[in-house]
Amino acid sequence: MRTVEPEVHLIARPDFDYDEVATYLKDVGGENWLERVDRGDLDDAQNLAEFAGRMCYRSWEPGLNPNVSRIRTDQTEYLRNILASAHGSVLEHVNFSFVLHNVSRVATHELVRHRAGVAVSQESLRFVRLDDLPFWFPGWAREDPELMERATALLTQMEEFQHWMAGHFGLDDEGVKFGEKKHKTSFMRRFAPEGVGTGMVWTANVRTLRHVIENRTAPGAEEEIRLILGKVGDLMVKEAPALFGDYTVEDGAWIPGWRKV
Repeated sequence: MRTVEPEVHLIARPDFDYDEVATYLKDVGGENWLERVDRGDLDDAQNLAEFAGRMCYRSWEPGLNPNVSRIRTDQTEYLRNILASAHGSVLEHVNFSFVLHNVSRVATHELVRHRAGVAVSQESLRFVRLDDLPFWFPGWAREDPELMERATALLTQMEEFQHWMAGHFGLDDEGVKFGEKKHKTSFMRRFAPEGVGTGMVWTANVRTLRHVIENRTAPGAEEEIRLILGKVGDLMVKEAPALFGDYTVEDGAWIPGWRKV
């Protein structure tokens, strides 16, 4: 048994193709829009959201749509208006992928309830044999000596049982077929605690991220998932401040300036 801390790594973000966008804008008369936006790697997400929003109203320049006589030229102002007006559909084009590392199945079972706008790939304990039991303890538990002593003893015994079963079933013997290993490993995982640390690739669009961050950092949410989504929120404020900068954080709860986007 080893004590671990849940980790969140941002591993993928939008990649905006400015050449293809320029070809389209030349045809509709919106070439000047590209001159106003930054083209750094960290700006692609916000540029994609703005692009999708302007597509809806042909608001690249005044006059392209006879109903539009003026436009917002500042991107932060434009995107905050998107949030304020709850035009959330344009945010669904902007996806980010995270590795959630050393997170428990308590947390992942909570997280997969959010299905709309997400993709999930989780470590399979049917295929991956446990040779140790990584485990996260919240601060209040670590401050309880008797609890930690008993918990450590129990987890150590469960870990030893995993090793015993592997030897008992001869899973490392020469010639054992993978199908047999998979069959026995699937049985062995039944003796692992739900709190065992595991891994997941989790992809979500900005509209979903905003909802899940608010929902799963609320005071009544489970404490580990509050920790995980708080880390996601920290990453997203740095990554796309115009899309996530409206939050205030109070005792770990992320409260958006605009809801139901």
